Amino acid sequence: MNKRKILNDPVYGFITLPDELIFELINHSCFQRLTRIRQLGLTYLVYPGALHTRFNHAIGAMHLMGEAIEILKQKGTEISPNEKRAALAAILLHDIGHGPFSHALEHSLIHNVSHETISLKLMELLNNELGGQLDEAISIFKNQHPKKFLHQLVSSQLDVDRLDYLSRDSFFTGVSEGVIGTERILKMMTIVNDDLAVEEKGIYSVEKFIIARRLMYWQVYYHKTVVAAEQMLISILRRAHKLALDGVQVFAPPALTYFLENEIDETRLDAETLRMFMSIDDSDIISAIKVWQQHPDKVLSTLSVGLVNRRLFRAELSNIPFAPEMVAELHHSVAKSLGLSIEEAAYYVGVGEIQNNSYTPGIDKILISFRGGIGKDITEASDQFSQNMISKSIVKHFLAWPKGV
Repeated sequence: MNKRKILNDPVYGFITLPDELIFELINHSCFQRLTRIRQLGLTYLVYPGALHTRFNHAIGAMHLMGEAIEILKQKGTEISPNEKRAALAAILLHDIGHGPFSHALEHSLIHNVSHETISLKLMELLNNELGGQLDEAISIFKNQHPKKFLHQLVSSQLDVDRLDYLSRDSFFTGVSEGVIGTERILKMMTIVNDDLAVEEKGIYSVEKFIIARRLMYWQVYYHKTVVAAEQMLISILRRAHKLALDGVQVFAPPALTYFLENEIDETRLDAETLRMFMSIDDSDIISAIKVWQQHPDKVLSTLSVGLVNRRLFRAELSNIPFAPEMVAELHHSVAKSLGLSIEEAAYYVGVGEIQNNSYTPGIDKILISFRGGIGKDITEASDQFSQNMISKSIVKHFLAWPKGV
């Protein structure tokens, strides 16, 4: 059987699968599940074209990894065929730990556990199944491989993961501010003292990449209507979870029921929990919410009706925290308007903060390579950016509540 298949990607064109291991991984049920998980969660409620999946993104990132490795090899960096395969496998599997709707429900099913942690657990299970063929890929993913730059290609501030999702998310949302010079950045990649770097003549493409990332966060990922929709989704799952724990019957597919009726955290990441987690995707959540529209619990039913029919919360963003008195007053207003208790009204009010870091100097810094093998941080090398300008963390506070209240 020919396992060097060719895929047609809307962003990069034809992508060739390089070998049998990659073909096996893509065809595995753990990876095929990503075809049923949207890359940008509920962002399609604002940008209707944002229906692409984690599968699309993982394939694209793998393609960019292959391009980057070939460019580095042409410049004299020694990368063996096995190391290349391991790097391709590591980036291909980097997102298999994502739950339904990606980041929107990051902690709603398995509490206080990141998708990276779950990805690693699943990679280890896959490795056992494949007789240790992922040993080197896991060492790259965990940053334990002797060639540090391989991990930096998978996870750093200028990795192929970010290069793909900015290009892909820009393409599918139609937001041109996210367009970056991906090919130019790849062509300019080099290695300085085992660290990934970009040649001096590629500095303007890196500057554009940093600006594009900041703009995409505010315009797409943290769009206030997206924030409002995600707060509704989180509240729906939280309410269903509470009802199930209290013994109230809540319809759900078997795997989702497992998470609704149990408190799952890192201490329960066993094979059974991971198997159940792998059985859940966007369709399970949507199917359940559609049924919950008729649930006798008023909170669960009205929130579900609102999300299904796009009657979304209103959201406001602020540079300063919302006063506790204002939030408490809003709880009372919601309770009075909808005929709810104060405890029930809390499901209709979302409050929190979002943070946008364009660049964090220090760990995994973006290096610019100069003649003589000298690498400088982008904040030192750029005549456009100062460290204070691009490393400043911007925090905005959000408040979401039902319209008309």
